[in-house]
Amino acid sequence: CVIFTKDFVKLSGLLLASLFAWYLGYIFAAHVPQESLSTSIAYLQDIGKKPVLKAPLPKRQKCDHWSPCSPGSYAYRVLSGGGKEKLAKICFEDELLISEEKGNVGRGINIAIVNYETGELTSANFFDMWEGDHSEEMVAFIENAPQGSLLFMVTHDDGSARLKSNAKKLVEALGSKEIQNMKFRSSWVFIAAKGFKLPDDIEREKINHSDSKKNRYNGWPAEIQIEGCIPRNLM
Repeated sequence: CVIFTKDFVKLSGLLLASLFAWYLGYIFAAHVPQESLSTSIAYLQDIGKKPVLKAPLPKRQKCDHWSPCSPGSYAYRVLSGGGKEKLAKICFEDELLISEEKGNVGRGINIAIVNYETGELTSANFFDMWEGDHSEEMVAFIENAPQGSLLFMVTHDDGSARLKSNAKKLVEALGSKEIQNMKFRSSWVFIAAKGFKLPDDIEREKINHSDSKKNRYNGWPAEIQIEGCIPRNLM
């Protein structure tokens, strides 16, 4: 009888303690704002989780270079046309000198002339080598470029059909090693300097010939590009 009484007392105490704890929890929940309670629960759930480190987005460089040019140099990127839809582009110091957006790109050979000392565009034009006789116009355009100029040249569609030998020799004299190899719809990009010499270690020229077995586009080879940095202390 004594043992039964002790067990009854223990059970009653346990029940009272449980009821008291429930009552305290009820009172606490009733007086604590729901927002604070949710924040506390979320905080407790986050304890023990490993922090997630996110790498910062890469900073965009001039002319979409992967890495920046040094402060004492010019950034350039020359992209040939690819098919009918992708037109040629010439970018210099993050400015599009020739592009579809500028409305000054066309079929044939596109040329932009830049003042080397100021970095400013002197003139830009395109010369259709499929229709009309524009080869001599291109020769005059290049010859009239002032000393101390950078010349950027790029093809869109065909740049060879009506390109005459004297024009090829003029471009060759500027340092081109591929102008004599130009074929129908060859993708070609080239940069040159007039009145000074460009460093040997910069990317200056590239060509990609049309090949029906390898062409990326129907009748057109894949577009090609050159890019790099031109030091500003060459003159």
